[in-house]
Amino acid sequence: MELPRFQSITARYSELAVAVVGDFCLDRYLEIDPARQEISLETGLPVHNVMHVRAQPGGAGTILSNLSALGVGNIYPIGFAGFDGEGFELWRALELCPGVRMQYFTRTEDRRTFTYCKPLLVTSGKAPVELNRLDLKNWTPTPALAQGFLLGRLEEAAGFVNAIIVLDQVDIPETGVVTQRLLAGLQDLLKTNPHLLVLADSRRGLRGFPPAMFKMNAAELASLTGATGQLSLDEIKSAALGLAVHNGRNVFVTLAERGIVGATPDGEVVHVAALPIRGEIDVVGAGDAVSANLATALAAGANLAEALELANAAASVVIHKLGTTGTASVTELAERLEIVGPD
Repeated sequence: MELPRFQSITARYSELAVAVVGDFCLDRYLEIDPARQEISLETGLPVHNVMHVRAQPGGAGTILSNLSALGVGNIYPIGFAGFDGEGFELWRALELCPGVRMQYFTRTEDRRTFTYCKPLLVTSGKAPVELNRLDLKNWTPTPALAQGFLLGRLEEAAGFVNAIIVLDQVDIPETGVVTQRLLAGLQDLLKTNPHLLVLADSRRGLRGFPPAMFKMNAAELASLTGATGQLSLDEIKSAALGLAVHNGRNVFVTLAERGIVGATPDGEVVHVAALPIRGEIDVVGAGDAVSANLATALAAGANLAEALELANAAASVVIHKLGTTGTASVTELAERLEIVGPD
């Protein structure tokens, strides 16, 4: 991609409005200094001394953070947090992100805040080492009142945003934001507004989702299409194209070290190879960076190949940020793509 085209696409980011619908969680990092380990007098067990605590949006919040890093002008989180300490931290972390508008986000006493607590051993000169994670989740269905609120906010936002990104992050169906009721509402929106740009991703797979643009990995594609075994690149292209034609929407498949594939309903299939690794990597958050960049680039007028190139570069930036769920700015994208102007 040459510099003028890159600038033409990214210059529109500040004009965009994007809604992020899904399971927002708190990523709480506990930075432990192993040199300060003690032994508990009461239990005889090791004591890990936490020297620093970081809190940042996780889950759908990682997509939101990437949109903010790209300079998207208006970002609308649609989700919930609990009336607990983690909910306070999550709300504060969200509203501190430039461009974020909080009027469609809610706190409810009927839910606890979805939290990933990540203890990290931090040693000078070495990459952080993550210990066993401590998770806080909801184990019961999302109350009808909260579901109704979320659906109403989605319907309102759909009337003016340039793109909607949906992320289903929870392990147990119906316990998060993306319930069957919300999916039914999304399907109605897509029927009445077929040009609405909606990108969907789910850690449990997209079976049962309305025909939005689908983003998934190769294993999820195989499961959705009924394929068996490890798919070749040609098989992935064929399956992605078939799904795009069936749904009438773009399909994107992330392939880790093999890059990313995109297909359109009118028969275009593009593969962008992964960029070279430049040292130690941590893949956490790479998929969310891809989602944010795909939706933003397409909303800004990028074609399929351009959107894939930008999303692929974002993933490469993020995986090289260790000990955190990173983001990629427009400047970092340009540097990673080594973009220069035409001769």
